[in-house]
Amino acid sequence: MAEKRTEKGETKRVSGLLDRIADKESRKIRARREKGRDVWFGLGMFGLVGWSVAIPTLAGIALGVWLDKTTNSRFSWTLMCMVIGVALGCLNAWLWVQREGRHD
Repeated sequence: MAEKRTEKGETKRVSGLLDRIADKESRKIRARREKGRDVWFGLGMFGLVGWSVAIPTLAGIALGVWLDKTTNSRFSWTLMCMVIGVALGCLNAWLWVQREGRHD
């Protein structure tokens, strides 16, 4: 990071403008290098996020239906397991997108 000397001899950091400029420049260079990847990568990520939510949701529903048939409860296991499946799927998708964002 760049530093600037004041009149009293103290060092003072520049506001971070140079860091922001460097980040933007590296993103532009990376985007130019991976130009053909944009559309297909986006569609693949969209599908991956969808399936990472859908599969735990369907598994939760299947488990809930089985629990409703085998146990005699006044609560709906199907509904509870579906909500848990959706929550786990959303967490999984969020973690995947965060990890892919850091990779680039």
